Amino acid sequence: MLHLDHLAVSAATLDDGAAWVERALGVPLAGGGKHPHMGTHNRLLGLGDLYLEVIAIDPSAASPAHPRWFDLDHFQGAPRLTNWICRTADLDAALAAAPAATGTATDLARGDHRWRFAVPASGKLPFDDCFPALIQWQGDLHPARTLRDHGIRLARLEITHPDAPALQRALTGLSDPRVQVQLGPYRSLRATFDTPQGTRVLT
Repeated sequence: MLHLDHLAVSAATLDDGAAWVERALGVPLAGGGKHPHMGTHNRLLGLGDLYLEVIAIDPSAASPAHPRWFDLDHFQGAPRLTNWICRTADLDAALAAAPAATGTATDLARGDHRWRFAVPASGKLPFDDCFPALIQWQGDLHPARTLRDHGIRLARLEITHPDAPALQRALTGLSDPRVQVQLGPYRSLRATFDTPQGTRVLT
């Protein structure tokens, strides 16, 4: 089984990404941390049962000898919602059922958090990054449980792709009414949130 775990907003710089999300959703982001294995860093926002991360290349970190996750080595332009991440209790089994090139299980850490993550060899996930990254948390520590609750909740995550039927079949292990896969001429992610200030959207 897969469960929606968090959303990722990529940015050219962490400050730019954090400012963009804060303007869009009307609340400040919390400090995240660094990912030495990937040469990236992030900031976080609690969304109740899940969370949102803004992620960017860390200019103070050494460049890894492998592609960074979320295809950040090729990121250009304004901050935007680029990826979604699902958690599983058995990453090896989830990878066996996932499309080819979803990634290799890799042990990672940030501060006290420990997890296994499916890292794609190219840095890019199947279905033009519309297939979710897969994560298996180690232990009971999870960011969503420690982040401040601003009363923001994900209402809907719309995933549009030209091969939506195949993507939907690849997601048979996920049952979450908030996730909606739809047919369209190009790939896109759109997240709609209920906030104390009304409905807000990130794309």
